[in-house]
Amino acid sequence: MRLINTIALLSLLALLTAPPLCAQVTFGPSGEEGEPLRRQQWLVPSPDTGIAAHALLFRPAGAGPFRLAVIAHASTQNGLRRAQMPQPEYRPLAAYLVARGFAVLVPERLGHGATGGNYVEDQGGCDEADYAHSGRATAEEIWLALDYLRKQDFIRKEAAIVIGHSAGGWGALALANADPKAISAITVLAPGRGGHANDEPNRICAPRSLRAAAAEFGRGARIPVTWLVADNDSYFSPAFSRALVDAFRSSGGKADFRALPAVGSEGHWLIESEAGVDAASRELARALSQPRPMATRKP
Repeated sequence: MRLINTIALLSLLALLTAPPLCAQVTFGPSGEEGEPLRRQQWLVPSPDTGIAAHALLFRPAGAGPFRLAVIAHASTQNGLRRAQMPQPEYRPLAAYLVARGFAVLVPERLGHGATGGNYVEDQGGCDEADYAHSGRATAEEIWLALDYLRKQDFIRKEAAIVIGHSAGGWGALALANADPKAISAITVLAPGRGGHANDEPNRICAPRSLRAAAAEFGRGARIPVTWLVADNDSYFSPAFSRALVDAFRSSGGKADFRALPAVGSEGHWLIESEAGVDAASRELARALSQPRPMATRKP
């Protein structure tokens, strides 16, 4: 009898502490503007309608409307590391973009840090890695956040840019078939998945599958891509990155590939530092100034 009462009590506690099924998820600013760069916390849509993704927004002075830049962060297959991930900021890159008139959104995707929820971009184990699935899932998360910000009065509705780092860059490649009116350019920094397999530098999980998925993303791609990698990147070396670029181009994707000088002890994290942004600044400026593509008319 005592065991039955204990189980009943635990069940009641579970019901009382569970979130309501019809809880309303709200989006928009969730804090006051601060410094630097008018830094502000936001909540934006995610593929899980019951979870708002946490994000940071940086923007220039004034009322706008500003062009939008979305920065898609790196990830990891390690669940504990994802859960402990701090809110990505990419502050040196955000400062670079704000100085050039962009409002900059850095959303934290599902399965990471404060956003929480299920990790929808899981690629699976090494032998059965599904890199196309993981890239498309990341692309959906980037698009939901971008599309929500496009509807704000201080954001221009057209000519947004996406800058993706590592797994975020991989998702940005999967987004290259989006509407060119909404997204005018994509820049990816060491895009890929499965690098540092078993935490070993210069070892990639299922590299053939990664190349095949890159070719799949190039098929139907309409947005030009600037593809950057540092000489001392031990996740996706310049040589392997060129192979991914060739696969992306082989099916129709347009990509301008550039190798950057070595920065720090690990070039994969180049874009998170001021020195790395300085090293990439010429190529970033080139990407931002390229002609905006026109949407293809349907027959």
